Amino acid sequence: MSSLEIFGAKGSSLLTLSTNLKLCIATSAFQPKLSVSNDTPSDALLKDKKSDFALHEVNAVVKYLANDFSTNEAIQFEETQLYKALKSNKKEKLTSAVSGSITFTKAELTPAQIILFASVYPVLKDAPTAWFTEFQAIPQVVAGIAAALAITTLEREKETNTGTQRVVVGHLVRPQEKAIQPKEGERNILVTSALPYVNNVPHLGNIIGSVLSADIYARYAKNRNYNCLYVCGTDEYGTATETKALEEKVTPQQLCDKYHAIHKSVYDWFDIGFDYFGRTTTQAQTDIAQDIFLKLHKGGFLEEKTTEQLYCQEHKAFLADRFVEGTCPKCAYEDARGDQCDKCGNLLDPLELINPRCKVEGATPVVKESTHIYLKLNELEEPLAKWVAHSEEKGHWSKNSRTITNSWLKQGLEPRCITRDLIWGTPVPLEGYDEKVLYVWFDACIGYVSITSNYFKERSTQQDWEKWWRNPENVDLYQFMGKDNVPFHTVVFPSSQIGTEIAAGDKWTKLHHLNTTEYLQYEGGKFSKSRNIGVFGNNAADTGVPASVWRYYLASVRPESSDSQFSWDEFVTKNNSELLANLGNFVNRIVKFAIAKYNGVIPKFNTSAIPEYEAFESEINALLAQYIETMEAVNLRKGLELAMHISSRGNQFLQDNKLDNSLYANQPDKSDAVVAVALNLVYLVSAIIYPFMPETTVKIDEILNVPALSITDKFELVLEPGHCIGKAQYLFTRIDEKKIEEWRGKYGGKK
Repeated sequence: MSSLEIFGAKGSSLLTLSTNLKLCIATSAFQPKLSVSNDTPSDALLKDKKSDFALHEVNAVVKYLANDFSTNEAIQFEETQLYKALKSNKKEKLTSAVSGSITFTKAELTPAQIILFASVYPVLKDAPTAWFTEFQAIPQVVAGIAAALAITTLEREKETNTGTQRVVVGHLVRPQEKAIQPKEGERNILVTSALPYVNNVPHLGNIIGSVLSADIYARYAKNRNYNCLYVCGTDEYGTATETKALEEKVTPQQLCDKYHAIHKSVYDWFDIGFDYFGRTTTQAQTDIAQDIFLKLHKGGFLEEKTTEQLYCQEHKAFLADRFVEGTCPKCAYEDARGDQCDKCGNLLDPLELINPRCKVEGATPVVKESTHIYLKLNELEEPLAKWVAHSEEKGHWSKNSRTITNSWLKQGLEPRCITRDLIWGTPVPLEGYDEKVLYVWFDACIGYVSITSNYFKERSTQQDWEKWWRNPENVDLYQFMGKDNVPFHTVVFPSSQIGTEIAAGDKWTKLHHLNTTEYLQYEGGKFSKSRNIGVFGNNAADTGVPASVWRYYLASVRPESSDSQFSWDEFVTKNNSELLANLGNFVNRIVKFAIAKYNGVIPKFNTSAIPEYEAFESEINALLAQYIETMEAVNLRKGLELAMHISSRGNQFLQDNKLDNSLYANQPDKSDAVVAVALNLVYLVSAIIYPFMPETTVKIDEILNVPALSITDKFELVLEPGHCIGKAQYLFTRIDEKKIEEWRGKYGGKK
């Protein structure tokens, strides 16, 4: 029989192992001078080189080598029941079939016993019967098993994915209460973003300048399990509203209803997570604003002055600041408003304008006398300056907000008019002022308080607003806005608060941290709705690009210390080269590998199987500590960079450890540990990107089949062995570079 050749089966299934065990044991027992080869491809298991005789069925080969062609009940059972189970490659099916298999009283080297032993081996090797133990101890069988295992790489057994969750629960995000209230002994953070005027559609600069920035920080605070309330709403009273209502030929209330709904829709699409988005045209606004006004009046911090004011003889009305336009006396800009020049940023008095004109009629106004109420900022300057010095240092105000505030203080504060000759606004609660309302300088910031009041009106007791706004010992107030809103928040409103503290003993939660932005420009110019230049809130959805991508891009170019530019080229590059190639690739690569090789079940693992794991863990913890420190300081742009750095380090971790089919097959302990650690790192990344891209975090949590993870102080292995992940899904899709010119043509811009 020296002319015989025997070829092992290819593959890694249970059937392959059974086939090679039969061939190797039979060869060892009956033709010990031969060996089984799996190097030469062959469609036959046995060939005679002289005669070209060949056998293709393994049981026939065993019988041929033994020269015993008899059959019996054991062989018939193996060829029917056991063969079906082996072919399914399901160990549980084989286990079930083996439980009813035929056994022998004595171990002997017969074709029947070799055939049966090879088929039950995958199950009984871990739970042997007496016959199995005796048979596998026969020297020829020992040699045959060794030879078979040498040429067979058995596919590792996969756990069944039952959807089981095994997550260490001490690190999860705490559920939000119906009515969020401050708690003794906890971090209590009240977040506001500048109330947007209700006379326009917000553009991208407006969005990142206030509501999105505030949302990023509020989501961070909530994911750190701080007690955090985020309120905002539309600023609906004032000159701007009356002016816009005249332009659109509607009532101020109709205008407010229209634009409040537009703003709410835009912010909903951008996934801004307000706890409450209200409005200032409410009874609570009237009650709280008038209460503050009367306390200041009683304390002697208000005074009456009769001054000259522009009057339109065409529609017989005094012109509030924004009803007047003209040439700026500072920079000669021809379309300056009566209260401020948009070009140079200087605050103005309408009487300073050169060639003033009525915004409604276009007529040249005349100067007439009008009596108004002034807030005596000069008498509040000393306590205000003391508070500013303390708060800007303790609260780490952003640089531009410090500069603007101290510029005002350096110039010296003067009484500021806080009433206007308007119809639309909070009524002035004094006799003789029936046709005047409180001015935005005084009224707007009180909106934060009244909106908080209405939040509680719908959830508990309306007066619970005081638990946030009259609790300076336990609450830190974080406010977000563009730089042009700074004086309202650091001079006028705090002065009003200080005045009522002196006059009536009120206690106020005053500004702790002020975070202001510079301007976001659009492709080298300014956003302009009238000239159809720039992306406005309702345009973003029309591009078909998800809100998460827009949020990521805007946060990455947030104008924190200087003006920044929106660029279509950069927008597409950041999606394709950062989100898709970094974060998307990391999550997709490890999740697909875990599903393909582990059926999505986290294996038992030991991090000691990963070379230099402690150094890797230390690096992640250092980056995480830096991320937390940065976010606590409200350096949002840098925080996003660090979050993406941790994701990038995850990609490098997979690369360094060469996670592939070879590692899985040849170094199972290392493969198990790398997979488990990488999935845990994905879970951490889902938490730290949540402030910036909440919808992406929701997707990752769906993929991992997990509840929301809090932002932990250090990298924790929260997902335990046996945890079952869900289905893979793509986080991002590639944007075709051809879209750049299409969008630039649609929304304006420069190459």
